[in-house]
Amino acid sequence: MKTAITPNAAIPPQVETALKQTWAWHEAGLEAIVHTPFIHADRISEALDCELWIKLENLQHTGSFKERGALVKLLSLSDKERAVGVVAASAGNHAQGLARHAGRLGIQATLVMPVGTPVVKARQTEELGAKVVLHGEAFDDAQAHAEHLVEAEGLTLIHPFDDPFVIAGQSTLAREILMQSPRFDALIAPIGGGGLMAGAALAARELAPHMELIGVQAELFPTMANALDGAQRAVGGNTLAEGIAVKRPGALTRQIIGALVDDIVLVGEPALERAVNMYLNKSKTLAEGAGAAGLAAILSDRERFRGKRVATMVCGGNIDTRLLSSLLLRDLARSGRMARLRIELIDVPGQLVRVSEVIAETQGNVIDVAYHRIFSDLPAKVTYIDISVEAHDGPHMERILAALRKKGFKVETAGY
Repeated sequence: MKTAITPNAAIPPQVETALKQTWAWHEAGLEAIVHTPFIHADRISEALDCELWIKLENLQHTGSFKERGALVKLLSLSDKERAVGVVAASAGNHAQGLARHAGRLGIQATLVMPVGTPVVKARQTEELGAKVVLHGEAFDDAQAHAEHLVEAEGLTLIHPFDDPFVIAGQSTLAREILMQSPRFDALIAPIGGGGLMAGAALAARELAPHMELIGVQAELFPTMANALDGAQRAVGGNTLAEGIAVKRPGALTRQIIGALVDDIVLVGEPALERAVNMYLNKSKTLAEGAGAAGLAAILSDRERFRGKRVATMVCGGNIDTRLLSSLLLRDLARSGRMARLRIELIDVPGQLVRVSEVIAETQGNVIDVAYHRIFSDLPAKVTYIDISVEAHDGPHMERILAALRKKGFKVETAGY
């Protein structure tokens, strides 16, 4: 299916040119980019009372949509630019996407990463054929050094989002969605620097002009929202959605999003956590925090999307396994399936056996136990234990607590 590019005074001419070339490449088949599945999330749809479809960009080779923009930008380079090499600042998905496709095309890539970048990320980038330079404490320091290398060595800078060909490359994600089915009430996409949302908006302008376009930002990093509405919301903090934790949105992306996107919503950390867990538990899909932002937007305002046909994407699945483990356990605690019980005991033999028997009789599962005899302000003959218990669900946990109290134990709960 060929798509014409409709002129629009709000869209910079260089972006229109990049779109024409990119969509021609896309129609011919972008080599090594996975045409990822676009699936109906039936169990999530039932839980949220809407019809939700998700594009699984976590199934790209490096686990993120960023490969699209990186490859398209590399394809646009002249022979001279390819020969000299490219440079980018990134500690995440852009680095790996660029490293992979530069290596495939025989282009030397240098990735500047902050000094605190996890060793595993730097190693993975090197394994894809790139040269890794550690510089500075934060992304802005790394970006400044990448720009220095452009001046010093003549390298070509591959910006992670504010580049016409990168934006055009990201547009192929939404283009695949809408070529498969343009009949959606809304398309929701995360916004960090804005490359993905800008690209999605450009594709939607041609294929589904009446569809509502909604961007999502983490509440801690509302930079694009601030840029567009002039608000002075605070920026910064530790967010689960580090992939969209951008302090300065792009100039090109801001122009496109301001012209074409209907709304930007801000989501809190609890909604992002619930979204990651819901994807894993109900769709067996692994999403990083930024990758789950679209679903987090629906969870934050269910009534807005009730009964509607909605498309979004898991734009990345590169989440630290220790963080994922913590999220899953926190979800178990919130649902009442796991709790830490503090139980006061008389310090005589057999007390732990009595507690264990009550939990076993009510079909609970003891996960761990910790005694506290010394560091306590209780009387000398009294102690307490912290015992982690797993239950089938919230009502089951209530039955376990009731059984313990019925036997005379004084019980306090944490994480339930």
